[in-house]
Amino acid sequence: MASVCACGEYFVVNDEGELCLVPGTMGLRDVIAISTPGVHQFAKGDYPWLSRVRVQVQGGGGGSGGADSEPGEAIFRPGGAGGGWSSALLDVSLLGAIETIVVGAGGAGGTGNQPGTAGGSSSFGGLVVANGGDGGTASMTSGTGLTTASGIPGPFGGTGELAMGGGASQGAIRLSGTSGLAGMGGASHLGHGGYGRATHGPGTSARGWGGGAGGAVSIGGEAQPGSDGGFGIVIVELYG
Repeated sequence: MASVCACGEYFVVNDEGELCLVPGTMGLRDVIAISTPGVHQFAKGDYPWLSRVRVQVQGGGGGSGGADSEPGEAIFRPGGAGGGWSSALLDVSLLGAIETIVVGAGGAGGTGNQPGTAGGSSSFGGLVVANGGDGGTASMTSGTGLTTASGIPGPFGGTGELAMGGGASQGAIRLSGTSGLAGMGGASHLGHGGYGRATHGPGTSARGWGGGAGGAVSIGGEAQPGSDGGFGIVIVELYG
């Protein structure tokens, strides 16, 4: 009669006599990426084979401020800051039956001479948290003379085995009533900030996830809106 032997490192016979894989030996089995801003849920019971998860969370980037100069004058805005990023490898025993996932939205761009708003934080329960980036200011007043506006500091690191803050944005400079440079948006771990424009126009968009928006430029009395920051993302790698 033929017989079968199974490696004890990868297989085990349960109380019902079934041959089963040892938890934790199957490797990566699935990846969930949630990029829609808002609140979501993760239920570990949906994955009975689950042994651990590797989670990455990227916070949203800050929006840039709007610019509305007077006729014959100019305003140049700094960019918004990039969102933070955090990661952790978590054993399934650390997870609750349901973990709440939050994906941070990008901060809204300002209109008129209003600043941009901050990007939202992203999180996986309370175990992995990444802070959103602050919005760009609207402190530069309309004029023709040489002046500057500071960039926006990046957020502090959040919670996780690896946690880093987002990138600071660049400041803006006005050289005259017709020339200058708006600030680039801050970079994130998973995205890039909007570029710093020198021409009349709205704030510039981030690329990827979590980058800050680039600043707007108003020359000659026409209002230009800021741009929204890049939204965040939560990535969950499922290991058996």
